[in-house]
Amino acid sequence: MTALPLALIVVITVVDVLSPPEIHLGPLLIVAPALTASIAGPRATAGVALLALAALTVIGAVRDGLTSANIETQLSAQVVVSALIVGLRVLRDRHERELARVRSVSEAAQRVLLRPLPDRIGPLHLASFYLAAEAEAQVGGDLYAAARTTDGTRLLVGDVRGKGLSSLGDAALLLGAFRAAAHLHADLPGLAEYLDGSVCWDLAQLAEARRAERSRHQHQYQHPDEEEPDEGGESFITAVLIDIPDDGTHVHLIDCGHPPPLLLRPDGVTTLTTRNPAPPLGLGELAPVSYEVQTFPFHPGDRLLIYTDGVIEARDAQRRFYPLTERVTAWQAERPNVLLSRLRRDLLAHVGRRLDDDAAMVMVERLP
Repeated sequence: MTALPLALIVVITVVDVLSPPEIHLGPLLIVAPALTASIAGPRATAGVALLALAALTVIGAVRDGLTSANIETQLSAQVVVSALIVGLRVLRDRHERELARVRSVSEAAQRVLLRPLPDRIGPLHLASFYLAAEAEAQVGGDLYAAARTTDGTRLLVGDVRGKGLSSLGDAALLLGAFRAAAHLHADLPGLAEYLDGSVCWDLAQLAEARRAERSRHQHQYQHPDEEEPDEGGESFITAVLIDIPDDGTHVHLIDCGHPPPLLLRPDGVTTLTTRNPAPPLGLGELAPVSYEVQTFPFHPGDRLLIYTDGVIEARDAQRRFYPLTERVTAWQAERPNVLLSRLRRDLLAHVGRRLDDDAAMVMVERLP
C-alpha cells in the first residue's frame, strides 16, 4: 500500500511534464501524502510529502520555471496542506494511543467486575458470552456469576435497568454482594432477601446523592421559579437465582422479574416459568416480598440456558424479535460452547451487528 503514493507521484509528474501548457496536474500531488496518512504513520507521511514537494519543484523547473507566480503559489499551497496532513496524522496517532490505554483499562475492569465463568465447576459444565450495547465497551448492565457452596453451585444472572456504562455501578454492587453472601445463606430466599436489601440501600444512597447534586445545580444555575425535569423512574435489577445441588437431580430457582430460563433435554426445550415470580431486586422496600423457590428436574445431560432480555428483545430491520427458542430447538444437539457461539453470531446477524441493549447468555450442563 505504501508503494501506491509513490506510484502516484511518478505518474502525475510524468503526465504533467508531457501535457500541453494549459493543463496543470501538479496540484494533484497532494493526494499522495493524504493517502499515505490513511495507511502509515506521520514519518512516512512527511517523507511522501517531501517527495511530492520535490516532484512539484521538478515540474515547475521543466515547464514554467521556479520563479513564475503559478509555481510559487502551488509550492506554497503544497507546503501548507502537507504540514496540515502530517499534523493531523500526529494527532490521530496520539488519540489511538490514548484509546488503546482506555481499552486496556476497560478490559482490566471487565476481568475484575465480570469474571469469566470457569469451564467446569463441581459436576457442571459452564459456557457464556456477553455483548455490550455501548460502543467500545466490554461490559454494561448485564451480569452473571457462579459460586460454590458446601453441597452445590449457585448462579446469578441479572440485568440492571438501563444499558451500557451508566449501569456499571449497580452491576458491580450486586456482583460483589452475591460473591460475598452466596455461600453464607443456607437457602435461596435468604440470599435473595440479602441481595434485595443491598441493592435497596445502594439505590437509596445514590438517590440521595443525586438529589443533593440537583439541589446544588438549581442553586447555582437555575432561576428559583424553574424546576429541573425529573430523571424519572426507579432503578432496579431483574435477576434469576439458581441453586444446583451436587448430589441431586433437580434445580432450585427464584425468578426476580427476569426472563425465564430454558431447559434443554433430549425430548425438547421447556421454558421454566415460575408460578409467583418476585419483583426485581431494588423494589423490595415498596411492598412485602415473599421469595418462592421453584424446583425443576435437572438430570445428567440436561442443559439450562439463562439469558437477559437483550437477547429476546433484539429486533431485526423489520422489527421482528429474535426467535431464541426456535434457534435453540434447532441447534440443541451442539455442544454448549458451540451452541452459544452459533447463537452469538446469529444474534448479531439478526440485529445487523448493532444491539440496542446489552445481551448475555449462560449455559449450564449437568455432567454424568
